[in-house]
Amino acid sequence: MALMKKPGFFSRLTGHSDNDYPDFFDGTGGQPAVFEGEGEERRAHINTRDEAWSAEDPKGELAVDIYQTPDAIVVKALVAGVQPTSIDIALTREMLTISGTREDEREVEEDNYFQRELYWGSFSRTILLPEEVDVDIAEASEKHGILMIRLPKINKKRQTKLKVRSR
Repeated sequence: MALMKKPGFFSRLTGHSDNDYPDFFDGTGGQPAVFEGEGEERRAHINTRDEAWSAEDPKGELAVDIYQTPDAIVVKALVAGVQPTSIDIALTREMLTISGTREDEREVEEDNYFQRELYWGSFSRTILLPEEVDVDIAEASEKHGILMIRLPKINKKRQTKLKVRSR
């Protein structure tokens, strides 16, 4: 007679078998830690520069400020070093996506840097808007490295009269 294993907490909670999901420690999660040193000086080191840790298409996320005025939603983003013509803005009534590329003009070889904190490369940010906006009269401008997008709110209380015509 085979010994049956008691279902785990996760299985009882969700109704799934513990075997439905891959084990984190099954060896497919990248390289194991490398231990260096002896005794109290022994430290674990994980090589996060390994290809297994890097994203296939790394993109930076654009930092934004979003606020409202009585008639519009305003989005501000820091885009210093980005040409206004290389910024792509896609807009629907409910969502805004800003993407672009900050080109790195390499003046110094990589080995000569002491510190590199600036982000170079492609970036993207999708924002779910708190209210519907009028996409036809939205405006975008850039000044001193600040992108400002003004999204007029749709006036939901506005009414119009329709005339009934005969056929």
